[in-house]
Amino acid sequence: MFEMEQKQVLEAIKKVREGPKKKFLQSIELIINLKEIDTKKEEGKIEEFVVLPAGRGKAAKVCALIGPEMKDIASKICDHYLLQGDFAKLDKREIRKLARDFDYFIAQANVMPDVAKTFARYFSPIGKMPSLKSGHVVPPKANIEPLVKNLRNTVRLVIKKAPVFQTLVGNETMKDEELAQNILTLINAAKARLPQGQHNIRSVLIKTTMGVPIKITA
Repeated sequence: MFEMEQKQVLEAIKKVREGPKKKFLQSIELIINLKEIDTKKEEGKIEEFVVLPAGRGKAAKVCALIGPEMKDIASKICDHYLLQGDFAKLDKREIRKLARDFDYFIAQANVMPDVAKTFARYFSPIGKMPSLKSGHVVPPKANIEPLVKNLRNTVRLVIKKAPVFQTLVGNETMKDEELAQNILTLINAAKARLPQGQHNIRSVLIKTTMGVPIKITA
């Protein structure tokens, strides 16, 4: 059975920090290797949005795709917004740039048909398409402030082609204890979503952007 304590996580973080220094700020990433998970079956199609208790180190950027009803609040709360009437004016290059520039997109429910028509082919393959299931589609005039606040500290746990979760947990500027708190939160979130819980976890590793993965010994 796979169990993990803060002490073990902190030891791994210290080893990660001993790696070669770079001239840029490196992210810290978590890798959870899984076992006995068939990615072709429904049990292997996992996507979970997890709010990191200590934050991401750098807040995620949020863009709203909305009608005029939400313009006032989106202009105050979000990093950027696009009105429904402007969707059709965007070309492929501009849409791809949006996908690169923003971490999360939220959408107003009654404009979702146009959101899907304009953005789905570009956003869906990279997991950025807003959906009801993810909680990123909201009613007109909804108070989106709590949602946006959470999204700024949120990361995505998702199984793609291989049975593995890999996600950001913070960056080098964060304290070891903050990184450990985020890591344990993500491990617990993964265990809660996996069909056999911790039994499905083969190993857990952490690494810097350019560093060698360090295994956390459970």
